[in-house]
Amino acid sequence: MSEDKALKTASVLSFERKLDPSDALFFAGQWSKQEDPTAWQPIEVREKSVRGTISNRLKKGEVDPAKLNAAIEKPNLQTVDIASLPFGADTLKVEFTVRVLPGVGEPAACNNTAYRKKLFETVGTYLEKQGLNTVALRYATNLVNGRFLWRNRLGAEAVSVHVASLANGTATPVGVFDALSYSLQNFEDQPKSKSLVALADLLAAGLSGKHHVLLRVSAFVRMGAGQEVFPSQELLLDKGKSVKSRTLYSVLCAGQAVAALHSQKIGNALRTIDTWYPDAATNGPIAVEPYGSVTTQGVAYRQPKAKKDFYSLLDNWVLKDREPTLDDQHFVIAVLVRGGVFGDAG
Repeated sequence: MSEDKALKTASVLSFERKLDPSDALFFAGQWSKQEDPTAWQPIEVREKSVRGTISNRLKKGEVDPAKLNAAIEKPNLQTVDIASLPFGADTLKVEFTVRVLPGVGEPAACNNTAYRKKLFETVGTYLEKQGLNTVALRYATNLVNGRFLWRNRLGAEAVSVHVASLANGTATPVGVFDALSYSLQNFEDQPKSKSLVALADLLAAGLSGKHHVLLRVSAFVRMGAGQEVFPSQELLLDKGKSVKSRTLYSVLCAGQAVAALHSQKIGNALRTIDTWYPDAATNGPIAVEPYGSVTTQGVAYRQPKAKKDFYSLLDNWVLKDREPTLDDQHFVIAVLVRGGVFGDAG
C-alpha cells in the first residue's frame, strides 16, 4: 500500500457507552425487611449549620503572630448538606438500574470507511476468539461486591446485593449476593457462584446483542440506626452563588427529593476492572480510562511513552496489525465498552 493510501485513524470516531446505569436512589428501612418493597422510606438531604475550627494549612508568609492567632482562633462557621438514616432504621437501601447495549466496537460516528471496516474485522476477531465473558465477569463482580456503594460500604456490618432482570416488563431474580465476601482488590480469587456466572453471561449476552438486558440492582447496607449516609457531592462551578460548604445530590421521585448517587459515579465503579496496567499488583483495580487516569491520586498509569495507553494499543492493533497481549486486548475492548470520542484530528 502506498504511503498516501496508508490506512489512517478516522478524524471523526466516537463510541456510545454500552453499560448505561441510572442514578441510584437512597432509602431507609430495617435489615429484616429486604423482601418487602413497601417497607422503605426515601432519605432526604437536609441542611445543617455547624461551628467548627480552622484546621487547614496556612498560606506561606503568614508570620505575624497577631494575624496568625486571629486566623486560627476564630470559629469556622459553615452550612452543609447531610443525609442520614432515621433512628427507626438500621439499613440503607441503594437502588438503580443498568441498561446493557449491544454493538461493542461499532462506532456511533466514523468518517473513514476503510478504517471502519478494519476496526470491525479486528474487534470481530477478538470476539470470535475470546468472547466477552472476561470483561463481563468483571463487570458482574463489581455489581455483586457493592463497589458502587463507595464510602457507604466502608465499615458496614453486612451488605446484601439483589440483582433482577427486568426483561419483558417482569422482574426475574438473578441472584442475592453477600457483597463483603467479594474482595475489591482483585478479580482472580473470587467465589464463582452459579448466580455470579449467570449474571456475567447475561451481561455478555446484552453486550453481544443476543438479548435485551435491563437489570435492577438493590443493595442493602446494615450501618446502624441514625448513621450518616453518603450521596454524591455536587461540583459547584460557580461557588459564589452558594452559601453552603457542601451540597449533596438529590433527585425528584414521586414529587419528593431523594438522596442519590450520580449515574457517572455508578458507571465509574462498574468499569473499575483494569488490573492489566503495569502497577496493578500494588495499586489494585482502576477505572478503565484511555490513559489510566486516577484523578484522586493525580496519576495516569498508562503513559503514552510506555505504549500502554489506549491509543497506542488500538493504533498498533488496527493500523499496523500488531496484536497486543491478551490483557491489553481486554483493556482495549473495555475502553470501547466505556465509550468516548477517539478521532485523530491531526
